[in-house]
Amino acid sequence: MKRYENLDGVSTKKTFADFRRWQKERRSKKKDLSYQVPHADPPQYPLLHANRERTLLSWIGHSTFVIQLNGITIITDPVWATRMGTAKRLTKPGIAPKEMPEVDVVLISHGHYDHLHFPSIRQLKGTPHMFVPIGLGRLFRRKGYKQVTEFEWWEEQSFNGVTFTFVPAQHWTRRTLWDMNTSHWGGWVIEAKEKPTIYFAGDSGYFRGFREIGKRFSIDYALLPIGAYEPEWFMGPQHVTPEEAVQAFFDCQADYFVPMHYGAFRLADDTPKEALDRLLAEWKRRGLDESKLKCLKLGEVLDCDIR
Repeated sequence: MKRYENLDGVSTKKTFADFRRWQKERRSKKKDLSYQVPHADPPQYPLLHANRERTLLSWIGHSTFVIQLNGITIITDPVWATRMGTAKRLTKPGIAPKEMPEVDVVLISHGHYDHLHFPSIRQLKGTPHMFVPIGLGRLFRRKGYKQVTEFEWWEEQSFNGVTFTFVPAQHWTRRTLWDMNTSHWGGWVIEAKEKPTIYFAGDSGYFRGFREIGKRFSIDYALLPIGAYEPEWFMGPQHVTPEEAVQAFFDCQADYFVPMHYGAFRLADDTPKEALDRLLAEWKRRGLDESKLKCLKLGEVLDCDIR
C-alpha cells in the first residue's frame, strides 16, 4: 500500500518517548479554558438559505466552513462532533446541521478524525459530491458514497463553474494503527470567474508550499490554522504557530486572513485565547491593516464580494 510524504521528505513522526515527554509537560501546566469563541447574535444562517448570487463564508467551528460561491454550497471538513477522543467540544458549532442549506460539494483536507467525521457528513442535507485526497476514495465508497473524486496535489476539477484545486500542506494522517499516511493531505483553492478566490489551507506546519501556492493563484481570502501548536518542539512540523500563520498569509499573498483550527477542540496545550492573543500581537507587531484580519464569530456570515 502506498505511503504519502511531505514536500522535501519532511517527517512528522514522533516516538513513544516524545509522546511521554509531552504528556509529562502537559500535567505540569495549568491552563485557563474559560474563554469561548463568541457566536453570532442574532443567528445569521438564514442568509445562507436565501443566497443565490453572493460569495458568502461562514465559520461553523474548527476547520468547518460553509462557502457559497457561484450559486453552489460548499463545506470544508464537516465536523459537528461533541467530543474528540476524551476531550469535550469547547463551544457549540456556529450552525446546527438542521439549520444548514443543502450542500453541493464536500471538501476534505485529510483523514484525521477532527477533519473527517462520517457521522457529521451523514447529517448533511442534499447529495453532495465528495472531493477527497488520494487514498481516501476507497474508504468513502466503503461507507456507501458514490459521488467521490480523489485528487493528487495540484490536480483540479470544475463543478458548476467553480474550479477546485487540491494543493500541498505539511502534515500526516492516520485513522487506525495500520493506515498511517496511506492517504494524502492538503488544502483547497476555490475559484470562479469574477468571484473572490478562497484558499482553505487544511492542517499544516509551516513550509515552502505556501509560497508556491501564492505564486500559482491570486488569493483573496486565506483560511489558515492558528491552533494546536503547543508544545512547539512536538507540534512544530505539523501545526503552524500563530506567528507562522501570519507568515504563511504573506507567503500566499492573500488579501484577507481568516483564522481557523482553534476554539473547538483541545488538541494540544495552547488555549483558544492564547492562539488569538498571539495572532493579534503579531498582526500589531507587523503594523498590518486591521481590516485585513477577519476573526469570525461562530456562525457569522461574511460577504466576500464586499472588499
